[in-house]
Amino acid sequence: MIALILASGAIGFVGLVIFRTLTYPNKQIKPSAGQSFDTSFIQENEDRLVSNLQQVVRFNTTSRERGDMNYEEILKVHQFIQQAFPTIHSSPLVKREVVNQYSLLYTVEGSEPSLKPYILCAHMDVVPVEEDSWDVPPFEGRLVDGFIYGRGTLDDKHSLLGILEALEFLLQRGEKPVRPIILAFGHDEEVEGRDGAKEIAAVLKDRGIQAEFLIDEGLTVTDGLVPGMSNLVALVGVAEKGYLNLELSVDSAPTGHASMPPKETNIGILSQAVSRLEKNPFPSMFGKGPERAMFEFLGAEIIFPLKMVIANFWLFSPIFEWIMSRKPSTNAFLRTTTALTVFKGGIKRNVLPPSATANINFRIHPAQTVQDVVDYVKKVVNDDRIKLKTIAAHEPSHISPYTESSLGFKSIAQCVKQVFPGASVSPSILIALTDSKWYSKITTSRYRFFPVVTDESDIKRIHGHNERIAIERYLEMVQFYYLLMKHADNHS
Repeated sequence: MIALILASGAIGFVGLVIFRTLTYPNKQIKPSAGQSFDTSFIQENEDRLVSNLQQVVRFNTTSRERGDMNYEEILKVHQFIQQAFPTIHSSPLVKREVVNQYSLLYTVEGSEPSLKPYILCAHMDVVPVEEDSWDVPPFEGRLVDGFIYGRGTLDDKHSLLGILEALEFLLQRGEKPVRPIILAFGHDEEVEGRDGAKEIAAVLKDRGIQAEFLIDEGLTVTDGLVPGMSNLVALVGVAEKGYLNLELSVDSAPTGHASMPPKETNIGILSQAVSRLEKNPFPSMFGKGPERAMFEFLGAEIIFPLKMVIANFWLFSPIFEWIMSRKPSTNAFLRTTTALTVFKGGIKRNVLPPSATANINFRIHPAQTVQDVVDYVKKVVNDDRIKLKTIAAHEPSHISPYTESSLGFKSIAQCVKQVFPGASVSPSILIALTDSKWYSKITTSRYRFFPVVTDESDIKRIHGHNERIAIERYLEMVQFYYLLMKHADNHS
């Protein structure tokens, strides 16, 4: 009898798992009905679009650190933008402002000024290059086999020009926006954006601007990067990790000649402390941020074994988390990460170290705060001899809405469906930092998304060698931004 009861229970349990798998709902936002806009004019202007992107790449707008930038090249970008987009700069609908000498702020008047504006962000600066490691000059904008090569073609001059091209087309065609548009172009994102985007955000805050949504650089339309998905997957960053650079130091151990060492040196004490932090990672936050929703949005379209797991996270979640934790690239989605980046100690080979210091870089999950991280470090280190000092910190973002009632997310999703037919769209978390962090007082709906298809080889080129973008992919970006301007109006 007991065996029969157990067998019946097991059958019922398996049946429940299968039933939930087979009936798992499709959470994809549907393409917009009756809102298919003609964009053939974009392809017809390919030569001009390519030439403009090539030209902006030729300006060496490298940011090395705050205050150490090629400012003259940034000003050349300003001049080029004014020349390349005459309709924007002659339109009575557009107000152009220079913020803090080098950043640009454009405000486009809408026919319904009572509607909240939306903000499109990009940045003009780029990271340094190692020219000897490039196959082509990084600031030439050379065209090779259908690709435009150059620093900034994937981060972030393609967005800068793509947004401007879309607005130029919109105004050329006499299509006055319904909803006001704000374009915010910082000049120092690669060195935290404190003199650029932060200043733009301050201007908007002083004017009492509250935006409907904001789109900045971020995740992409991935090709072959999401396990179990054979189609393109657009990952939209609805949250961004925070960061903390924390210095740990100790100087309590005796110093002197190395011939008479104490039981512990300052280096030894600090080594044990950082070792404890590496051996005791932060707990998984799976389900407390957007990382679970990322998979749930794909559950109806993913291959069967993974679909069964996603449909039954109530059962398989611990196993799923364990698998994700084994790989650094997926572990970063689950938790606050700990990276020992600098360790210093000792002054001479035969002298006991008078002190030791270490810098640890934490990337903070949206479910936690900077103070949570500091408290956890104190708990794990558990040594009063270790001093803690915050070098730099920024709280993680809040989680932006990603339902169909969210204008920003819905507009992104529907534009993706038109530009990249068959693609899936899913919310996700961005583990890097963007200028969007400075706009937390301006809007609660901040999305980090590049409307460009990338595969594994493309990801390596961002901030790497031989950065490039295919002409076809760039035209798709212009198409996306143009459609976004139309969709945001039609959902007004």
